[in-house]
Amino acid sequence: MSAIFLCFLFLTLVSFTAETLSAQTLHVLWPEGAPGAIGQNESDQPSLIAFPTSKLSASHTAVIVCPGGAYGMLSMEKEGVDVAHWLNDLGISAFVLRYRLGPVYHHPIEMKDGQRAIRWVRAHANNFSIEANHVGMIGFSAGGHLTATLATHFDSGNPLSTDSIERMSSRPDFQILIYPVISMDQAFTHRASRINLLGTMPDPVLLSFLSAEKNVTSSSPPAFIVHAKTDPIVSFLNSQAYSQALNQAGVKVEFRAFNHGGHGFGLAPLPSNDAPELSIWPTVCALWLINQGFLKKTQ
Repeated sequence: MSAIFLCFLFLTLVSFTAETLSAQTLHVLWPEGAPGAIGQNESDQPSLIAFPTSKLSASHTAVIVCPGGAYGMLSMEKEGVDVAHWLNDLGISAFVLRYRLGPVYHHPIEMKDGQRAIRWVRAHANNFSIEANHVGMIGFSAGGHLTATLATHFDSGNPLSTDSIERMSSRPDFQILIYPVISMDQAFTHRASRINLLGTMPDPVLLSFLSAEKNVTSSSPPAFIVHAKTDPIVSFLNSQAYSQALNQAGVKVEFRAFNHGGHGFGLAPLPSNDAPELSIWPTVCALWLINQGFLKKTQ
């Protein structure tokens, strides 16, 4: 292999890497310091990593991606960056959320970080060619709990705020939940997520407030839910209870319950997963987004 070719290959890779990274920008949600922050480290400053779509047929929809990790860590690759690339392929701009975690941070910090993320994307919609009423969320495991929390506890913004971001609504326009933690009920909650979020002696009022199945209203956004009945980590009963609550409130919901699949399968690419049927969920989800008007039929 000639030295000239190697030089050309190196320059090509450098150019490709620079171009790829330039499209992905980290945005700190509170540049002057996050409320309640106890330090100045990366883990103390919630942020969004922007993955704007480059497709000419872009849907003008944005999705905030909430990785899981039991509120104690973040699965940034499998349930973050990989998901952002999938959304980009659909023509959807993605924003991976790095929210603060327990046991250092407890509620309401995580909820406030998520609400700020929605407001931030709405406030910057024009910068990313996004429609302000096409801002949804996708959450995995504990990230699903954060997503469901934001879908059941939201406000229209503070019109009197001097911060233009805080004037935006914090309601997601749709919610996509993949093997989510939903309830704080001792009977079927995910114990580690509950401890990291609320500590070892949680207030019973908070347990109810943060059990999404108990807080659904007719104003909750439409939902797409995926869960395996064999999930050994986060009980399938979480998604079942939430789906039933959404149905009873008259909220549109599509619940895909798989007989096999376990937990943490992410996008379930073949042939790496042990339950091949799981691999259909991203395709079915894309069709659901089309039916809800958030994705173009030509995608």
